[in-house]
Parts: sequence; structure tokens; C-alpha cells
Amino acid sequence: DEAPPSGAQAMDSTREEASPAEEQDPIAAQIAAMTVEEKVGQLFFVRCPEENAAEDVAQYHLGGMILFGRDFKGKTYAQVRALTEELQQSADIPLLIGADEEGGTVVRASANPHLRADKFPAPQALYAAGGLSALRGDAAEKSSFLLGLGVNVNFAPVCDVSTDPGDYIYPRTLGAPAEETAEYVSAVVEEMNRAGIGGVLKHFPGYGNNLNTHTGISLDERPYESFMESDFLPFKAGIRAGAPAVLVSHNIVACMDEAYPASLSAPVHEILRAELGFEGVILTDDLAMDALKEYTAGGAAAVLALLLGVCLRTLTAALQSRDALGRNICVGIFAALFLQTVINLGMNLQVLPVIGVTLPFFSAGGSSVVMMYFCVGLVLSVGLQARRSRVDAVAIL
Repeated sequence: DEAPPSGAQAMDSTREEASPAEEQDPIAAQIAAMTVEEKVGQLFFVRCPEENAAEDVAQYHLGGMILFGRDFKGKTYAQVRALTEELQQSADIPLLIGADEEGGTVVRASANPHLRADKFPAPQALYAAGGLSALRGDAAEKSSFLLGLGVNVNFAPVCDVSTDPGDYIYPRTLGAPAEETAEYVSAVVEEMNRAGIGGVLKHFPGYGNNLNTHTGISLDERPYESFMESDFLPFKAGIRAGAPAVLVSHNIVACMDEAYPASLSAPVHEILRAELGFEGVILTDDLAMDALKEYTAGGAAAVLALLLGVCLRTLTAALQSRDALGRNICVGIFAALFLQTVINLGMNLQVLPVIGVTLPFFSAGGSSVVMMYFCVGLVLSVGLQARRSRVDAVAIL
């Protein structure tokens, strides 16, 4: 029998031989042909920095960039198109370019009158005026608008169930019971898929009447039955309609996991995978939110990453420069190589059974990189398809 490769030999191997199955699967073949650096870079969906965005895409092999209000503000259609085209041209693998264009209070692009005369209205207003037909028409128009600007992922629809105007999340929801919200989500996802834009169901497992996690920890003490009978329904509808991604909130949901926010919780992700049957890409909510400070300080998130069976987690709470971005990607590469070495040596890591879970890669803040999303499973945006994320560690790494 051949001796297993030494650690140095294993870590020198940055590309893998494609198996017969991979040769028949173009996405698997592309993953097999990529270096570890390229694979790690594809795990990042970052906020577009004010400077050197295209250089960052090329240097770090980034999987995606999300545009916020400042990236659209005051710009003409041609200027936004020039930005998104430059980003795409800098990417070896077609880039995911995202924005939050929910309608109502959260409109990144249509808030700019140079791009659209009026902001996209809130789902509640549309539903009251014209029911599901109006919501479908809005979703189709919104998708066409964003795709015209070069944005191929919309972080919508909001699937949270809220009927109390006093709830923090209420203005962003349909403001209707679970069954009606489920119909809304299904209709919107169908229209987005028809248009060819990526959609993101949020905020799993359901925000309910919880506090704003941008400013602190929010504890959800509702019983599990409440989620099964209400909150899960819109997510199930969106999954059945073919939504490619789900975003997980930072609420601590006591009936699922008393110790960690949903975004960092293995039980929550197991519910999403096993009970709701979701096989697509899982994203965390904004990792710079105050709700995560207690869990990302002092390397705690890196430890959690290992416990979740994937490569690593954040080492710093505030990244101020491109150099910091580079350092953290280097950490990601080291962790990826470490896990690959362990696997090559035949060592048995005792990890949780859910490999396709969401993992925070690093919190970000400051002038250059302010926010990042991490999606487990390599995001390949060719045709806005994502490889099924419940795969073995070698395929992920």
C-alpha cells in the first residue's frame, strides 16, 4: 500500500484530478480545475468598496459583490452599467452582483431618481391595491430593472410573517397571515425565476416580533409549533417555487438553539436542510451587526466554524483596508489547506453531520469592506446555478 502523502505534499496540491462524474458535470469539473485560492475567494459575497472594486474581484477571485445605496446614488444608468460591467470583466467566473431591492423602505437602486422616476412600492401597498397580480407585475418589472443595471441577484423577497404594525420587521413584510404570505413568496419567486434573476428568501427561520439585530441581540422565545404552523410556511413555498438561496437571521431562537444566533447555529441549519428540504445556497445576514459581536470576538467564530465541519471563521471584527481583506482570505486558504491535508492523510474529524451549513467567514466594517455574506458550498454563478452545498469537504474546499 502506498503511504499517505505528507502534510507538505498535501498542502502543495492545489488542484485535483477530475473524476469521471466530474467530467460529465461542468460545474463539478470547473470546481476540480480551480486552485484553493480560487475556491476560497468564491465563498465571499462582499460589499462593493468605494475604490479598487474590480481589482479586488480579480485579486481575490471573489464570488460576488453587493451594491448598496451609495453605489447607485447620483449615478446615471450608463454609470451603473459601467460599474457592473467592469466588475464582471474582472472575474474569471461570472460574478454574482446583488442588491436589496425589496420595495418600500428598502430600495437601493430605485431610490435614485436618475434610474427610476419612483421608488418601487412596498409589498403591502401593492397587495392592497391589486393583490397577487400587482405583486407579480412588480416582481417582473423589478427584475428587469435590476438586470438592466447588471445586478443579477436581488436579496428579496422578505418571507417573514408579521401582522402587527409595532413589529420591527412589519413595514418590510406583506403584513398578512402565513398562508397569504406564502402565496406572495411563491408568486414572486416564480416571476424572478422567469426573469432569470437570483432571489433570496429572508430572514429564516422567521423574524416574528423580534428586535432589530442591527443594534443588539434578539431572543425569540416562541414555541417550535409557532414556526411549524406559521413562520416556515412562506419559506416552504419559496423553496417549492425554486428559490436558489435562503438568508438566515441573527435572532437567537430558543426552541431551536439557546446558545447561538440562528446564523451560527447548526440545529437551525439542520432544520432548513432536513425538515424544509432546502438544497440551495445558505447565506448569513450581515455579519457586522451588533447581534454577533459577542460571538465573533476573540476568534470564537473560527472555533464555531470548525465545529460546523467547514474551514474557518473571522479573526477580526473590523476590516479597514484591502490588505485586511487579503489577510483574511489568506487565513481562509490556510484553513482550507489544513482540512484538505487532514482528509488526504485519512484522519477522522468528528464534525457535525450537516456539511452544507452556513458559516460566517468574517465580519467587516470600515470604509473599504463593510459587510460580507458567506455561503457554504462553492457559489458558481454560471447561469445563476449553485452547486448543491451538501457535499463532502474536499468538494467544498
